[in-house]
Amino acid sequence: MALKIRLARAGSKKRPYYHIVVADQRAPRDGRFLEQLGSWNPMLPKDGQRVVLNEDRIKHWLSTGAQPTDRVARFLADAGLVAREARNNPTKAIPGKKAQERIAAAKQAEEEAAAKAAEAAAAAAEGASE
Repeated sequence: MALKIRLARAGSKKRPYYHIVVADQRAPRDGRFLEQLGSWNPMLPKDGQRVVLNEDRIKHWLSTGAQPTDRVARFLADAGLVAREARNNPTKAIPGKKAQERIAAAKQAEEEAAAKAAEAAAAAAEGASE
């Protein structure tokens, strides 16, 4: 049985509140779980008590092989319970294909306009010198 330490949603509509639980990975998100390990209230201010963890039980479940999800791993890393590797996605900031085409078209139009302006300036300078 593969175990996950994950979030189970509680709270009302547009007022989220999450329980941090350990559950079988095949169980539904808000369904059956083995134990509640803490809570996360994203509605509280960031400097407040947003995340509450039962560190002893989390250490126990991690030692038995439970794997935290990405969001829970962030909470555990902030608490110093798990070492989380830094993620790096250098291609995320690159514009998409259509945006690159628009940028290239705009650059080409700008170069053509600059060439026309240079020709016009050269013709005006030649006409003024005669």
